[in-house]
Amino acid sequence: MTEATTLSRHELEAQFGQHRAALTGFCYRMLGSAFEAEDAVQETLVRAWRFADRFEGRSSVRSWLHRIATNVCFDHLNGRQRRARPMDMGPASMKPTAVSEALPEAAWLQPVPDDRVLPMSADLADPAEQLVARESIRLAFVAALQYLPPRQRAVLILRDVLRWKADEVASLLETSVASVNSALQRARATLASKDIDTSLLGTRHSPHDAALLERYVEAFERYDMDALVRLLHTDATMSMPPFNMWLQGADEVARWMSGPGAECAGSKVVAVRANGLPAFAQYRAAGPGRWHAWAITVLEPEGELIAGVHAFLDVEALFPLFGLPLDIEG
Repeated sequence: MTEATTLSRHELEAQFGQHRAALTGFCYRMLGSAFEAEDAVQETLVRAWRFADRFEGRSSVRSWLHRIATNVCFDHLNGRQRRARPMDMGPASMKPTAVSEALPEAAWLQPVPDDRVLPMSADLADPAEQLVARESIRLAFVAALQYLPPRQRAVLILRDVLRWKADEVASLLETSVASVNSALQRARATLASKDIDTSLLGTRHSPHDAALLERYVEAFERYDMDALVRLLHTDATMSMPPFNMWLQGADEVARWMSGPGAECAGSKVVAVRANGLPAFAQYRAAGPGRWHAWAITVLEPEGELIAGVHAFLDVEALFPLFGLPLDIEG
């Protein structure tokens, strides 16, 4: 008797639910979009239900679902351009006075709430696995993954992030172990050319993240440029998708925020977690006692300072994704 015939619909549904966050994380790393990842997982589960009678129990439910999810992602990626960050598209802007051209949604990498893609800590008993999970959804890492062809991308995620064995990946992709190892070697070489070392996954988490976010938020709500600059590395970057403009240098960031970005003064913020990093939702003043959603801002700590500030302005989509209202009063 196979596993499929011994599991009731309720039991199978419970197993699907247990794997949902991991599947969403896998699809997000593959696709670079929180919304496409959610759609891919939904399609994966629909296919799983449709073909449940074909599941013969030769692999685990986890492997079966990841096989389906991989094929769904391959379908989504067919013929598409890669998603990227503004800094992957061209040089930094020099003393801009206004925002640049807005990019179509499909062009840029999107942030994702931690709780959508990271399994609960109880599901990852090994603290090292928790660190790898967080590190592997960082914006820079996911952006680098987009340079890889889909099969190499899947192999690297399964081997270096999810820690699957080579023979497990070979079975999932219906190929040989030698082919998997070759794809992994090429994928690692490509990421190394982007200054991403997969052997460092899980080693760069900073215990100062929460305190750093608190200090940044406090300075931002006061709109104290001197305090903000002291929290930034001298070569810190700032980006604002969907605009392809980006800035480099703490002084340039402060100059922008004091100039074209000065309307952000008086904002209120709500702390969130995105891409394994400290982040906040910004509400810009919209009248007496009213604030309207403006950006989801992801901070990239490096040591005890901030190396990157990335404000995502697609609020109509992103704020509901983070479970936040578009307007607040107080």
